[in-house]
Amino acid sequence: MQLVNGRRLHWRIRPVVTLLVAGLVAGCGGESGEPSDTLRVALLTSGPVSDAGWYAGAYDGLLLIEDSLGASISHQQTATPAEFDEAFIAYASSGYDIIFAHGNEYQDAAIRAGEQFPDVTIVVSGGGRISENVAPLIFRLEEGSYLAGMAAAYMTESKVVGMVGGVAIPPARGTFVAFEAGVRAVDPEIEVLEVFTGDWNDVAAAKEATVAQLSRGADVIIHNLDAASFAVFQAVREVVDEGNVAYAVGMNSDQNAVAPDVIIGSAVIRIADAFLATARLWQSGGIGGAAIYANTEQDVIDFVFNPVLMDRVPAEAIERIASTKAAIRAGDVDIPRVVFVEGEDEGR
Repeated sequence: MQLVNGRRLHWRIRPVVTLLVAGLVAGCGGESGEPSDTLRVALLTSGPVSDAGWYAGAYDGLLLIEDSLGASISHQQTATPAEFDEAFIAYASSGYDIIFAHGNEYQDAAIRAGEQFPDVTIVVSGGGRISENVAPLIFRLEEGSYLAGMAAAYMTESKVVGMVGGVAIPPARGTFVAFEAGVRAVDPEIEVLEVFTGDWNDVAAAKEATVAQLSRGADVIIHNLDAASFAVFQAVREVVDEGNVAYAVGMNSDQNAVAPDVIIGSAVIRIADAFLATARLWQSGGIGGAAIYANTEQDVIDFVFNPVLMDRVPAEAIERIASTKAAIRAGDVDIPRVVFVEGEDEGR
């Protein structure tokens, strides 16, 4: 990979790569042109991999790459933009082939590192910027959150549902826009509350926001948080313990087992599968200058009911969500999206 005249590439419409999880065939070697017996893969997260969600899924993906491809792996948690730059430089200088930067917050540092180290491939989960060796990995989680919104509409008794998010970055806003659309598809009269706390991992802020929505009558709460998601589940559990009916909805991974007494279902990203497919795509020479998309069609995105609480879900809800999921996979449902990838259009 080469830079153009040593400068950052101008933003322009670029081709996209669709991630086919089941169909990729592992190849040999990489893009660096240097012979290597072992694939070297690093992961950067800005939060703990013990969150049972976004970061945990990424770490599971790193381990899956190690097990499936015999890769040498490394993980580092980084908290500040300065640490982002340092970690990219350290891994790229050490000869790592692929660096997974798991979050939209890494995109600017990734572009800088990509310019400095043209032989390393950087994959930014939820990123919006592209260069010749920096590729966003876009999870179409809004497809799962749309189905979650439908489920919430069927489960609410108060006709009020809530959304508690961390940082209002475009991918997170997109999941909430789609969740609300799913609610409205079932019952346009339901009130939908929304709040962003400004922090993915602030447990106290998430608990306060959830309690506030519950006090306003919300009886189904979805989150888009990392470690702070546990506070959402606890707030809902406390309401239930007082004799009320309320549910939470998991996000980013199958969180049904985290709080099986209150989580009605989860909007799921099978991040590990997507990471492995991306690494195989790299081995086949298929990454560079394009966004990578993972969606419901490839079974990377899903909505999964909690089997412990399935007896509370109306049969109509189960049937309608299943048929809608099939329609989404067929491309027959127009789900609203927040466009944030350079060169992307509304129809992508």
